[in-house]
Amino acid sequence: MQTGSINVQTENIFPIIKKFLYSDHEIFLRELVSNSVDACQKLKALSSLGETKAVIGNLQVEVKLDEKAKTITVSDNGIGMTAEEVEKYINQIAFSGAQEFVDQYKDKGADKGIIGHFGLGFYSAFMVSSNVDIITKSHKEGTEAVKWSCDGSTSYTIDKADKTTHGTDIVLHIAEDSEEFLTETRLRGILDKYCKFLPVEIKFGEKEITEKDADDKEVKKTVDDIINDSSPAWTKAPSTLNDEDYKEFYSKLYPFTEDPLFNIHLNVDYPFNLTGILYFPKLKNTVEVKKNKIQLYCNQVFVTDSVEGIVPDFLTLLHGVIDSPDIPLNVSRSYLQSDSNVKKIANHISKKVADKLEEIFKNNREDFEAKWEDIRVFIEYGMLTDDKFFDRVKKIALLKSAVDGSHTVLEDYFEKIAANQTDKDGNKVVLYTNAPKLHHGLLEQAKDRNYDVLELDGPLASHIVGKLEQSFEKVSFKRVDADSFEKLIEKDEQIPEKLSKEQQEALKPVFEGVVDKAKYTVELASLPEKDVPVRITQSEFMRRMKEQQMVGGGMQMFGNLPESYNLLVNMNHPLVTKLVDTKESEKQAEISKQLVDLALLAQGMLDGADLSKFINRSLELIN
Repeated sequence: MQTGSINVQTENIFPIIKKFLYSDHEIFLRELVSNSVDACQKLKALSSLGETKAVIGNLQVEVKLDEKAKTITVSDNGIGMTAEEVEKYINQIAFSGAQEFVDQYKDKGADKGIIGHFGLGFYSAFMVSSNVDIITKSHKEGTEAVKWSCDGSTSYTIDKADKTTHGTDIVLHIAEDSEEFLTETRLRGILDKYCKFLPVEIKFGEKEITEKDADDKEVKKTVDDIINDSSPAWTKAPSTLNDEDYKEFYSKLYPFTEDPLFNIHLNVDYPFNLTGILYFPKLKNTVEVKKNKIQLYCNQVFVTDSVEGIVPDFLTLLHGVIDSPDIPLNVSRSYLQSDSNVKKIANHISKKVADKLEEIFKNNREDFEAKWEDIRVFIEYGMLTDDKFFDRVKKIALLKSAVDGSHTVLEDYFEKIAANQTDKDGNKVVLYTNAPKLHHGLLEQAKDRNYDVLELDGPLASHIVGKLEQSFEKVSFKRVDADSFEKLIEKDEQIPEKLSKEQQEALKPVFEGVVDKAKYTVELASLPEKDVPVRITQSEFMRRMKEQQMVGGGMQMFGNLPESYNLLVNMNHPLVTKLVDTKESEKQAEISKQLVDLALLAQGMLDGADLSKFINRSLELIN
C-alpha cells in the first residue's frame, strides 16, 4: 500500500473547499455525476478513434444509496484510471484530467461532449463526506484496479483493489452534518434538477413496470430506473422534430402548464457554439414576476435558471433551454462572468427571436394577429429595452384600434392612419385610450370626426407611448380624455361661440361654485352642439408626470403632485345655453352640479356619498 500527501499549499484546503468551493452543497452530486459522464464519453471517443480495445457495451452511470452504511456511490463503466493517473489527476489539485484530454484529442474531433473542464469538481465530494474512496480500473490492457482513500486531510492511501471491469466507483462516507443527503427523495430531487438531460444513462435504483407478454397478458417487470433523457429535443436536428415533439419536451421542462404559442430552435456552431429551444408562453397582458424560466446548460449539464447576462432582459420572459460550452462560468458554475462571447450570444438570440416573429407574421398574419394579445407584452418589453430589437420588429409590431378593433403595423399606422390626424403645425397626433369601455362615448365622438383611437393598456403602455414619441418624428400621443378633440388636434378652423362675453363671464362662476376649485379648473370651450355639455379632462403632461411619480420615475423633486383636472363646459350645448337663461340661482346650481356629476360618472370618478347624492338628485329631477 502506498501513502502520500496531496500537493497543496495549505494544510487547511479541505475546510476551505467545504466552506467556500460551492455555495450550495448539493452541487457535489452534479459534479461527480458529470465527471462519470465524462469518463464514459472519453471511452466512447477513444473507441471511435480505435485507441482502446475495451468492450464499451452500454455506457451508464449509476448512483447508489446505502442508508445503513451512510454512503453514496457514483459508479461508471467509463475510461477508468491507473495508479499513475490517480496520482496525477486526483492528487494534483487544479490539474484537470478532462482539460488535458481535450488538449490531447482536440485535433481528432474527440473532445465533443467533455464536460469536466474544471479541476476542482471531484473535491466537491469533501463538502459532504468525512471520507472518500475511489475504486477504479483503467480501460488499458494489463492494468490493475486501485483504491484511493482520503479522510479529508491532505494524506491519502493507494492500494490494490478487486475491481475487474473498467470504470470508476466514487464512494462517499457522508459526514454527520450532511446526513440530509442520505434519503432517496433528496438525491432524486438533485438528480432531476441537474442531471435529467445528461448524454449518458443515469441509473438510480430500479422500478416496476407493467408490460404485455406474448399472450397479451399484463405482467410486471423490474427494470433499471433511468432518470434522464440522454437525447433531449434541443440536441436533435429541427428537421427530425414536429410540433408535438416540441410540446412534449416543453411539458418535460414545465409539467402542468399550458401549451406554448410557438418555439424557436437554436443551432449555431460559428462564431460560437449554441443550441437550445426557446418557447413563447402565453403571457397575456401581464409581465410575469417569475423570470427564471430559461434553463442554462453546459453540454447537457444544468447550470442555472438565472440567465440574466446571457440573454437580453426582455427575453427572460421566454421559457426553454440554452446550451453552450462557450459561456464562461466560475468554479461553482452558478454565476456568469463578463465576456465578449456572452454579448455575441445575446445579440444572436435576440435576432433569432425577431426573425421568428417576422416569419410567423409573413406566413400567416391572421394567426399572428390572433396571438398578438398573448405576445404583445413580450414584444413591447423588447422594444423598450433593446434598440436593435425595436428596429427589427417595428415592421411587424401591431397597434390595435379601439374604434373598430382592427390591427395596423406600427410603421404603417403613422404613414396612413395618423396622417389624417395632423394638427395645424404638421404634427401627427395619435389618440389612444387605456379603457375602451370607460371611454366609449369619446370613441363615438372620435369616429364622428373620422379619427382613430388606439387601444393602449397594460403595464407597459405609458412607457411604449414615450418610446414611440422618441422614435418617430413629429408624432405625439394624447389620451382621448386629455382635452377636447378641438384642443387635442388643433386645426385652423374655429367653431363659433353661441354665448356672448357677458354670458360667459356669468356662466363660469356657476360651475366654479359646485366644484372644488383646488382640484378642478373650469374652462369654457366652444365645441360642437352634439358633444356632451360637461367633460372632465386631465392634461397629458400632468397625467404622465403623476404616473411617473407613482412608479418612482424621478419626479420627486416636484413633491407630491396634487390631483388636478380640467372641467370643460361646452358653451354650445343646448343644456348649457338654457342654463345661462335660468334666473334662479338655486336651480342653476342644481343643474350645473348634475351636469358635473354626469361628467364624473362618465369618467368613473363618482363614488361614495357623492354617487348617492347624484342618484337622489336624479330621482327628484325625474319626478
